[in-house]
Amino acid sequence: HKEEEAERKACQRSNRGPTVKPFQNVNRGGYFCGANMSAKQESDGGWRKTLWDPETREFIGRTRERWLKISVFYVIFYTFLSGILIGTIQVLLMTLSAYKPKYQDRIVPSGLSFLPHATNFDIIFKKDDPSSYEAYVESLKKFIEQYNDEKQTDDRKFEDCGAIPKSYTERGELDSNVGQRKSCRFSRSELQGCSGEIDTTFGFKEGKPCLIVKLNRIVNFRPQPPFRSNSLPDALKVTTFANLMPVFCTYKREEDKGKIGEIKYFGFAGRGGFPLQYYPYYGKMLHPNYLQPLVGVKFTNLTMNKELKVECRVYGGGYEKDSRHGVFYVHFTVKQNFESLTKTLQ
Repeated sequence: HKEEEAERKACQRSNRGPTVKPFQNVNRGGYFCGANMSAKQESDGGWRKTLWDPETREFIGRTRERWLKISVFYVIFYTFLSGILIGTIQVLLMTLSAYKPKYQDRIVPSGLSFLPHATNFDIIFKKDDPSSYEAYVESLKKFIEQYNDEKQTDDRKFEDCGAIPKSYTERGELDSNVGQRKSCRFSRSELQGCSGEIDTTFGFKEGKPCLIVKLNRIVNFRPQPPFRSNSLPDALKVTTFANLMPVFCTYKREEDKGKIGEIKYFGFAGRGGFPLQYYPYYGKMLHPNYLQPLVGVKFTNLTMNKELKVECRVYGGGYEKDSRHGVFYVHFTVKQNFESLTKTLQ
């Protein structure tokens, strides 16, 4: 008891106040001061000592030498991995040609696409409201500009490929050293009523919209004309298509029969199809000025205020009547208010 009393008095003196109560150390059977305990905790350093220990000179548990060793190890390790990756890519590139696709044995026929751009393939507009079809018209204008005659005057880049459909225009092998190849000229005037030269709204102002149809580009792809007339729709069976792949549009749903109206086709030499002399395509590096042939499709008498689903197909070798290749679907909704519709009927 005398020892405990002495510890208690010493604790009070060290804290300079009689009000400081000592804490009993149960394990040792004695007393220690609360202030001394806090001082001891602060002297341990807490989280600061975890970051930097001045006694052992360790930063986050490692000395400078250990940090240097582990840094050198990971630099060497990741450099080695990067070298393996770069070497693998280089070996792979050595097996590929910059001009010719390595594998084309399973190439599918080129897809058929159209302009203007239409979200979800829905073309919806009001013939009396220019703002409703402005985006469609701008999309067509932007695309068709490259087919202006003044942009095809350089004889080092372009050449005339005839006035009638002909066979392929061969310009050497893809992996030869001939350099950039010339491109066949294609004037936008070939599209006549869908060229945008006379009617700058491409028929949208009159409710007779145009589509500009094209085959997607595939390097070294050689399309073929229809082999058999029985693969063609009835409307095309009376015509021969030598060196030409025709395009034909019709209603998609039976309920739309008779609501689509007359469809006009404009293209090379006055025919609605793709002539073979514009193929093959040699790729962006060898054929940077390539102009693919176009077909203008004009819907002259769509039923107003009805959603009409249209199917357009290209016909040729690999593009059979019921094939999923060379086809697209588009939905037309041409709106007209009642007053305008009454005047039209009158």
